[in-house]
Amino acid sequence: MSRSGLNPDTALDVLLSAICGRNQYTKDPAPVIDELHQVAGDRLDILARVAGGWAGFYDSPHTAPLCNALLLIPGALECVALGRASREAGSHGAPLVRPVRGQALGPGSSRS
Repeated sequence: MSRSGLNPDTALDVLLSAICGRNQYTKDPAPVIDELHQVAGDRLDILARVAGGWAGFYDSPHTAPLCNALLLIPGALECVALGRASREAGSHGAPLVRPVRGQALGPGSSRS
């Protein structure tokens, strides 16, 4: 368990994803790919999953240089669908609740 409380695989996934995010608009992805390989070490399975998932989720004309380079990482192409599925799922969260006309907003509230 790392200092963050995450298991080592999850912590590595988060770190690799952060490197991609920090460099998403790069025009020269070679140093980014080198950094990803250095950080991933022998965990090429996690690197492939992050690379493919990130490229699938964030693919756009603005991120194309990095996404194209990520897809050259062995195993990344098999993970693109996961990233695309996450992107297509949309955002989630608590639904917006609007008060019904004439009802109080909550304890201690008043309408003027």
